[in-house]
Amino acid sequence: GEEAKKTTMTITVCTHVALLALFVIINLSYFGTAVDDDIKAASFIFGDSLVDAGNNNYLSTLSKANIKPNGIDFTASGGNPTGRYTNGRTIADILGEELGMPNYAVPFLAPNSTGKAILYGVNYASGGGGIMNATGRIFVNRLGMDIQIDYFNITRKQINQLLGQSKAKEFISRKSIFSISVGSNDFLNNYLLPVLSAGTRVSESPDAFINDMINHFRAQLTRLYQLDARKFVISNVGPIGCIPYQKTINQLKENECVDLANKLAVQYNGRLNDLLAELNDNLPGSTFVHANVYDMVMELITNYDKYGFSTSTRACCGNGGQFAGIIPCGPTSSMCDDRTKHVFWDPYHPSEAANIILSKQLLDGDTKYISPMNLRQLRDL
Repeated sequence: GEEAKKTTMTITVCTHVALLALFVIINLSYFGTAVDDDIKAASFIFGDSLVDAGNNNYLSTLSKANIKPNGIDFTASGGNPTGRYTNGRTIADILGEELGMPNYAVPFLAPNSTGKAILYGVNYASGGGGIMNATGRIFVNRLGMDIQIDYFNITRKQINQLLGQSKAKEFISRKSIFSISVGSNDFLNNYLLPVLSAGTRVSESPDAFINDMINHFRAQLTRLYQLDARKFVISNVGPIGCIPYQKTINQLKENECVDLANKLAVQYNGRLNDLLAELNDNLPGSTFVHANVYDMVMELITNYDKYGFSTSTRACCGNGGQFAGIIPCGPTSSMCDDRTKHVFWDPYHPSEAANIILSKQLLDGDTKYISPMNLRQLRDL
């Protein structure tokens, strides 16, 4: 009754800005021969709040980032919030710039995602979204992977109209990169969420839940392949047990992380690795690149001082508890003095400074972090 309602309300308030953890998006541009005089490449981005560039602004949802001080360091908007869940650029933005992309991929739900603009790429990602359709329902509205691929199907038909069928197929298969970072919310806002998932956890073991995720994800990636996608960058799930939100609600010490959350991520990541190898073997002409976000972010968290950070536990913008990890970033939040010294911008998401370091590993790193090739090599494939 009332108690349960109160608990749900508290959790909703605690998490309404974005329950997506540490998760890296890879938004990439590929430059080959121009299909069109001025359009050389496209980047199609799927996933959750680390990838969302503003889709949730157009949904009636509790997961939104279009409030200050989000975007305070985002030059393109003059420091105003855009719906990105960080202080500046997402990894997608940085990678696009590094690879010479002329524009950021436009959010699918934005009014300007029409006509030729879609040939630079489209962003379908949504804060709170996951692989499973039930994931993120605490936020009321969000776009899960199935819906994001439905939306890409709409874009795919529009590209046929713009370029004609054979040119469109070549454009999608040879000159477009499909970046997908999803999975964190399936744990944070589904399996591990106390109010919603106690029943699920009793009825479904971690093995069974992860099995479900992998089966859904296989179907989703195969569907993109059937729509002519060939170059994929897939991020695994980061160390979600180490984000300020999880450390705060579990009352951990500075150097501790939530064991169950990280174990689930590691278990899922092992299965994801096998899935990508299977798809590389079974889908002719495809290249699935695996971005090992878990190890990249764990390295930043463990050796933060080596990278010039002063903390990898405390959110720069947030309130509550030792790590400012309970109440998401908003106009009334306390904010750190130097945003470049924090690995985490808010209770869930990396700062732009962290995103810059992660991007470098994805662009030029070795197979420890990105395999079987890095993103510059994928671009030139």
